[in-house]
Amino acid sequence: MPSFGKLIDKAKQLAGKHPDQVDKGVGKAEQVADEKTGGTHDSLIQEGGDRAEGYMGTQEPGTPGQETGNQ
Repeated sequence: MPSFGKLIDKAKQLAGKHPDQVDKGVGKAEQVADEKTGGTHDSLIQEGGDRAEGYMGTQEPGTPGQETGNQ
């Protein structure tokens, strides 16, 4: 059985090949979370989405909210 780290690496590799699908999925997750919270945490939800895309390496460099190496 592969290690968790190898699974993460594989997910990042696939995300890099399909950034449009990652963006679409993260956008849908943000929309659902926003609906569930009644829009009360929209900035936190957006930040979480940005961080997810940054972690997966699919966010454009310099985009607000992107990880800058401080983890």
